[in-house]
Amino acid sequence: MNKLFTFEIQDRQGAARNATFTTPHGPLKTPLFAPVGTQATVKGLTPAQLETTNSTLVLANTYHLYLRPGADLVADMGGLHNFMQWQYPTLTDSGGFQVFSLAAMRKIDDDGVTFRSHIDGSTHRFTPEKSIEIQEKLGADIIMAFDECAAPYDFEYNQLAIRRTHVWANRSRNAHTRADQALFGIVQGGVFPQLRQESAAFIANLDLPGIAIGGLSVGEKKTEMYAMIEVVNSVLPEEKPRYLMGVGAPEDIVNGVLRGIDIFDCVLPTRLARHSAALTMHGRLNLMNAKFAHDMQPIEPDCTCYTCQTFSRAYIRHLIVARELLSGTLISIHNIHMLQRLMSELRMAIQNGNLDQYASSFLSNYEYKPGKTADTIFHELME
Repeated sequence: MNKLFTFEIQDRQGAARNATFTTPHGPLKTPLFAPVGTQATVKGLTPAQLETTNSTLVLANTYHLYLRPGADLVADMGGLHNFMQWQYPTLTDSGGFQVFSLAAMRKIDDDGVTFRSHIDGSTHRFTPEKSIEIQEKLGADIIMAFDECAAPYDFEYNQLAIRRTHVWANRSRNAHTRADQALFGIVQGGVFPQLRQESAAFIANLDLPGIAIGGLSVGEKKTEMYAMIEVVNSVLPEEKPRYLMGVGAPEDIVNGVLRGIDIFDCVLPTRLARHSAALTMHGRLNLMNAKFAHDMQPIEPDCTCYTCQTFSRAYIRHLIVARELLSGTLISIHNIHMLQRLMSELRMAIQNGNLDQYASSFLSNYEYKPGKTADTIFHELME
């Protein structure tokens, strides 16, 4: 591993582990949750507000920043850290997921993807080399190999997608030139154990600084996601960090840590906040509900975040009803802080050797629907 990036495991319990992943912008204590700053900003929060949530890693999006304001401009401004004024570690994805999920009229071939911008319809092309070039200009500490994220239940297409993903991972590695950036390969394969095993073995053999697991939480059931994590992590080397992409529901984090995941990211805490929903250690609250109109409690009575130390549920509901932007900011602060509290408690449980008991207690007291996807639960909550 590049001497700028080391991964040292301090504690183990079963498949779970506490570790430190060093980067040029500071160490990362894992397992960790990274808030998503798609446009070089975590929606609704200043960097100073984000820092109060105990966040240490922020994800930004290659596809979006390439289209607007452009990677050259970010590079001219001193790179992502200076541009967004976040001096802790950052991560950029490859743009692959957004190309396949957002871009219009895309055409995929073995060399790359031609697509039209979802902003203005202009035509662009991403190849593995182009993705790495953009990410090197953005300057994040951790970057991703270009990959293809396929629909989870199409076996034949997933066979084709992992073949492309593997070729593109090799090309991404060959194109990568910056020693101060850790390149992660991405495992794909839908919900098919044999494809996941094949992909995990190939990506592991590239001997990159870390490995990401993609193509999950995209429509499959939670039980299927957990099964694929187990399959992949049974193949991946223990001495490399494992990053589960796009997953951040509390129940999924706990189940992921139990199965050996080190890094999580998701838009969920800020997206829920913009729709008046707060995460707590026992489930979700819809603060638009009339029953909170005279509730003088904070969102979560034992929470130490700025929002809970300062404001009542009644005040936050008033902001929501009045359509004040501050409501989204205050709930976002709490939601991210809650996930960081969960990560801290998980790390402590691993250190103390009581992770199984902690996880069992948390999951038995947390209200969620284990047979459904995170997106399904989100949409039900918003109805």
